[in-house]
Amino acid sequence: MLTVVPADQVDWADLQAIFGDRGDPARCRCQYFKETPAEWRAGTAEARAERLRAQTAERATGIVAFLDGEPAGWCAVEPRTAYRRLLTSRVVWDGRDEDPADDGVWAVTCFVTRKGFRRRGVSAALAKAAVDFARGRGAKAVEGYAIEPGDKVAWPGELFVGTRKTFADAGFDEVSRPTARRVVMRLTC
Repeated sequence: MLTVVPADQVDWADLQAIFGDRGDPARCRCQYFKETPAEWRAGTAEARAERLRAQTAERATGIVAFLDGEPAGWCAVEPRTAYRRLLTSRVVWDGRDEDPADDGVWAVTCFVTRKGFRRRGVSAALAKAAVDFARGRGAKAVEGYAIEPGDKVAWPGELFVGTRKTFADAGFDEVSRPTARRVVMRLTC
């Protein structure tokens, strides 16, 4: 049985289990899009973990999936304006004419599926739940900045943004294709 709940309703130990202590999720803690390049270079994994802990304690900055009662996955979803790097990202804005400061547009920036729970529908459930989560908090649209992996994934970590198929299966439509492999997906609430 798969359930999804807001991150502020989850114990820190459950989030720790999902992010782990090695690899990209443990180093990033969904802070990359929130920090400037200089802040990112100067930061540490420990400081990013503490920022995520503080963020999720004060409000839900994402959602968490549980599979058969075990913490299985995370999805970062907040107003697009919470992610400073998105406001100037070529991937987000190439070929688009829209106000980056529109708080009514929410962004899904990251999926993390815990080892041992992959290929069991966790990301698909999180993508669908992200829409309801954002809609319930006043979002007028939800976006994802997906990858089209094609025949071969360059490195497994690149899937953290979600695939085009994951978003399409959750009801998102393609808005733009800024590169051959990156796709902006959007669902109007």
